[in-house]
Amino acid sequence: MHIDELYRLYRQYPRVCTDTRNILPDSIFFALKGERFNANTFAEEALSLGARYVVIDEAQYQKDERYILVDDVLQALQQLANHHRKQLHIPFIGVTGTNGKTTTKELLYAVLSQKFRVLATKGNLNNHIGVPLTLLSISEDVEAAIIEMGANHPEEIAFLCGLAEPTHGLITNVGKAHLEGFGSFEGVKKTKGELYDYLKSHDGVLFLQADNAHLVEMEQARGVNKVVRYGFSEGNDIIGRLEIANPFLTVSWHKNGGTDYKITTHLTGSYNTENILAAVAVGDYFGLTATEINAGVEGYVPTNNRSQITKTADNTVIADYYNANASSMAAALDNIAVIAGNKKVIILGDMFEMGEESTEEHRKVIEKALSLGVDRVIFVGKAFYAQRNDAAQFYETTEEAKTALIEKPLKGCMVLLKASRGMAFEKLMEVL
Repeated sequence: MHIDELYRLYRQYPRVCTDTRNILPDSIFFALKGERFNANTFAEEALSLGARYVVIDEAQYQKDERYILVDDVLQALQQLANHHRKQLHIPFIGVTGTNGKTTTKELLYAVLSQKFRVLATKGNLNNHIGVPLTLLSISEDVEAAIIEMGANHPEEIAFLCGLAEPTHGLITNVGKAHLEGFGSFEGVKKTKGELYDYLKSHDGVLFLQADNAHLVEMEQARGVNKVVRYGFSEGNDIIGRLEIANPFLTVSWHKNGGTDYKITTHLTGSYNTENILAAVAVGDYFGLTATEINAGVEGYVPTNNRSQITKTADNTVIADYYNANASSMAAALDNIAVIAGNKKVIILGDMFEMGEESTEEHRKVIEKALSLGVDRVIFVGKAFYAQRNDAAQFYETTEEAKTALIEKPLKGCMVLLKASRGMAFEKLMEVL
């Protein structure tokens, strides 16, 4: 089936599903394949659950006109998403970066929603499947879209830009993450910089953290034509300053030569200051007043285990275990160091996908954590356990750490929980 024909069906039934557990009535089901599944086998079930059409790429599963046979289901999904994108003449803001992209996306949404009807990537649907699904969820009444883009291999950002065609964009930062896929820090910079390449070649607008030397170097190498600069130095278009971080952030900001404004947030972590300033810069660019910008940031409450402060019956927990890499670990440790608290406990889990640098980067984290002089330091996971010493507690698995915390519980502590998602640190929350 030609993409124009598929698009006509999509316009009639503009709901797209890829999982039979979440079928929507009158939707189009795309039978994707993975390493361990072939959704062609679920096509008939999808129709019985309420899908109007199913898109398949194996002829033996085609039974009637409701089964749309294509060469490759994933490619059909991506082509349909890009075709839909081309019909939408609204700002598309692409967001990527090593750390902070999801929080920044949420802050942009909170700010721009003060004035516009906005759609933003839900959860972490930021890859070659998630971005098309996000694009296909944009209805005609949406006035701006925020598309998060993730990557762990070269050329992925370029590919996602080709699908989403961002008119505006920003990279939060670049750091050591997914080194198995990128090969090196330079590989990270090159891949994330593909967003700058796209904006340059399509005359897009770049929001640049102009006090980040790596990002400035990446922009200067490309010479993007339209740049809005934000950061901490005078001369930027938006200038900010961290006022308080104890534990929630208070940030002041002003336009170059303008009035000073203050924002009291529900975010912790000084590293979030630049994410807040990114949202300020984007809001200001799109014509929001300072009052609207501040209301958007102040109204945002994190709920996704990213820089989220949770008060349990016994402790105050900084839950930051959705992801972890070398730079985000360092930032989290810097944050716990400056927060006021009588009894501080650091619990860190392994960083995944660190490649050949894994041993060295875990060693650096151990040294930094132990140098802070907090009451108790606990390391969890095989990578940390391989470098165990007598200065802290080391456990090979999260379950072992959980058992230890049950036997020797924490009371009245400020606890940092930081790990890669695969460490399942939510299990530790149960005993804190």
